[in-house]
Amino acid sequence: MDEENSILDDYGSVKISEEVVAIIAGIAATDVSGVAGMSGGIVGGIAEILGRKNLSKGVKVEVGEKEAAIDLYIIVEFGARIPEVAWNIQEKVKIAVQTMTGLNVIEVNIHVQGVNFDKEIKKEAETK
Repeated sequence: MDEENSILDDYGSVKISEEVVAIIAGIAATDVSGVAGMSGGIVGGIAEILGRKNLSKGVKVEVGEKEAAIDLYIIVEFGARIPEVAWNIQEKVKIAVQTMTGLNVIEVNIHVQGVNFDKEIKKEAETK
């Protein structure tokens, strides 16, 4: 598939790279409550949480002429309702990508790679 999306009009063409779509999706996903971070994948059984510097990591995008399919690999916060978090991510990412690029988002697939227990552990330590 082409690395860049091309939109033709009377004045020429506009090219949107898959990296740009991935960054938009990553920013939208990390803004959802219950998302601890994006996952770069599972290495040795431990999911690596990536910070704000790598917003396109944990995001796989396929861009066609007028459509995009997005896969997001996330870490959720302990106690968050995973189906609700996933639904919110799908809605927010779809709206953000469609608004900013004009591409029709045909699917947003969420892959939960792990659960972040850091906040829960800190709360327990504070109560002791």
